[in-house]
Amino acid sequence: MADFVISLFMAAGVALAVGAFVMFRRNNRKQAGLMAFAAAIMFINVAIWLIPTDDGATLANPAGTP
Repeated sequence: MADFVISLFMAAGVALAVGAFVMFRRNNRKQAGLMAFAAAIMFINVAIWLIPTDDGATLANPAGTP
C-alpha cells in the first residue's frame, strides 16, 4: 500500500511541475510559483519516506517487515 501512495505522490509532483511550467509560459507567474512550491513539497515528502535511517529502515518499509 505504501508503494502505491509513494507512486501517487510522485505522479502528483510531476503533474504539478508540468503545470507550473505551463503556467509560467502563459505569464501566470503567481500560480506557477505556487504549483512549483507544491511540487517541491510532494518531492520532499517522498524523500522523507524513502531515505533510510542509520539502521537501514525507511518509513515506507519499517524494520522487521518484508
